[in-house]
Amino acid sequence: MMAKKPPKPAPRRIFQERLKITALPLYFEGFLLVKRSGYREYEHYWTELRGTTLFFYTDKKSTIYIDKLDIIDLTCLTEQNSTEKNCAKFTLVLPKEEVQLKTENTESGEEWRGFILTVTELSVPQNVSLLPGQVIKLHEVLEREKKRRIETEQSTSVEKEKEPTEDYVDVLNPMPACFYTVSRKEATEMLQKNPSLGNMILRPGSDSRNYSITIRQETDMPRIKHYKVMSIGQNYTIELEKPVTLPNLFSVIDYFVKETRGNLRPFICSTDENTGQEPNMEGRSEKLKKNPHVA
Repeated sequence: MMAKKPPKPAPRRIFQERLKITALPLYFEGFLLVKRSGYREYEHYWTELRGTTLFFYTDKKSTIYIDKLDIIDLTCLTEQNSTEKNCAKFTLVLPKEEVQLKTENTESGEEWRGFILTVTELSVPQNVSLLPGQVIKLHEVLEREKKRRIETEQSTSVEKEKEPTEDYVDVLNPMPACFYTVSRKEATEMLQKNPSLGNMILRPGSDSRNYSITIRQETDMPRIKHYKVMSIGQNYTIELEKPVTLPNLFSVIDYFVKETRGNLRPFICSTDENTGQEPNMEGRSEKLKKNPHVA
């Protein structure tokens, strides 16, 4: 029986799409079986180790991760005895949870252990069974991670010096004028009853942590569509067939306007007569967490 070939890396196009969401350097990738505290069973994910964060994807071709795990505060990595043949199992012990990982073969298990320990302990572990070429890769990753940490600390120091000014500017910049704290149903009613005011509304997502765009298109007959806008880091990603990532919500609105050549217009009014809602002009958009629910 032929040995199982190692999984091929994701295509270059997918790599570029993922890079738009996170600029963290990619150190290692492959399939992992993951069981977090809230999981009943192991979940099979294509996993990327970027910096000190594990990003989980439903498959190798997905461009949007469905979960992530920051392992910078890893307390320890403990091996587990597995009754399954050619399978490696270990547990990541973190301050707030323990995460069980399982690999499809012992060789990839050693690689995952090696890379995880290298980036979290900032030293190449001596107790992993790897080939000379794999050990060289660990040393290369170690140097890259040390450099990244130094650059991050320097960047953080600069940001702290700028904080008072940034806070002041943040307060002065309101949300887009077409943002309303309304539900999906209310947004639909607003667009249907007041077509002269515009045909695009930005609103909180169904989870109250992300955002959604509701539009009314005039084709053969009026149609209502909804698009989810996820907040990832400091950017916003519009969930399309090919996801689009933009730096702020103003750019999200501008994208829809430009892509439709002005056919979509922000819905703007001082007060909504139908729902009694007012545009949110508090000026500080939340940094929202990713959620997989429909917009």
